[in-house]
Amino acid sequence: MVAVRVENVSKRFGAVTALEGVSLDIAAGELYFLVGPSAAGKTTLLRCLAGLETPDEGRILFGGEDVTRVEPHLRQTGMVFQNYALWPHLNVADNVGFGLKQLRTPRVEIAARVREALAMVRLTGEEDKRIHELSGGQQQRVALARALVIQPRCLLLDEPLSNLDARLRQELRGEIRRVCKEAGLTAIYVTHDQKEALSLADRVAVLAGGRVRQIATPRELYRRPRDRFVADFIGETNFIAGEVLHAEAGAAWVRTALGEFQGALADAAVAPAAGAKVLLSVRPECFRLLDEPAEENTIAGKIGEVTYFGEVAHYAFETAGQPLRISELNPRSWEGRRDKTLYAYADADDVVVLPAE
Repeated sequence: MVAVRVENVSKRFGAVTALEGVSLDIAAGELYFLVGPSAAGKTTLLRCLAGLETPDEGRILFGGEDVTRVEPHLRQTGMVFQNYALWPHLNVADNVGFGLKQLRTPRVEIAARVREALAMVRLTGEEDKRIHELSGGQQQRVALARALVIQPRCLLLDEPLSNLDARLRQELRGEIRRVCKEAGLTAIYVTHDQKEALSLADRVAVLAGGRVRQIATPRELYRRPRDRFVADFIGETNFIAGEVLHAEAGAAWVRTALGEFQGALADAAVAPAAGAKVLLSVRPECFRLLDEPAEENTIAGKIGEVTYFGEVAHYAFETAGQPLRISELNPRSWEGRRDKTLYAYADADDVVVLPAE
């Protein structure tokens, strides 16, 4: 495993700036995710790490070694692509051992390392199968084994689950984390799937427009987004515009058209002044529906449209100011409450006070 450092990296393609001043510190053995919308710069950054692109500015270091202009095959990185890039005319064992053959590894060692890599991805006994005989999930495991067999310093994954159906994606998420942790790999993983990042990552960097918007653990990212873009990109949320009454010790009291709220500051070190315009972010599942109003952070309204999924129901909550989205786990009897005035309550720790943009 190796620590990876990205220092002020920029990359342009003609008039298009794909990356602008990106800096990251990735610890040895960390499973680190790069997320963001299309054209955020995620894949460009991964290609720079792999040596497939060269930054126009900045440096990339593996364990303190400057590899910015080192050839890809000398970086000792393994890469798993979106389309797997497997050879259809080779069997599983030959696909996995292909890179070792290019490195002129002795045949006996190749056989031993291929067996070890296939065991790690739970494909023992499948060595002689052709690629077309495998399921999509098995092909993904072969691609992962091929990256692992060269014993890389760093594993790079570019949306490796995007071609699989939802059920298989969910099943293989845990497998990828298990393999990376058992092998002690530093892994950098690109995805646009927020749930994938939240469920697998040690830390996540959110990119947009070639810049880093926030770096945090999955829990911090979801519960304390730093700005509107991150709050909206990572999961669902309700935004409520307001004005600060006063702020202290990481909290703020805010007046909105829906009432007054106490909330937690997105950045506890930066307290907005009284009168500052802010935006409250409240996740749908953070609201609780009450029959009587609470003392604070309460909005009166009625249940409108309901979308029922069995384990959860999503409500359009109609208020005098703006409609809200509310989610309720294990919903039972919303029909009997639809004509009643109810009160949506959110705990102050679940209300995030963001800077207005």
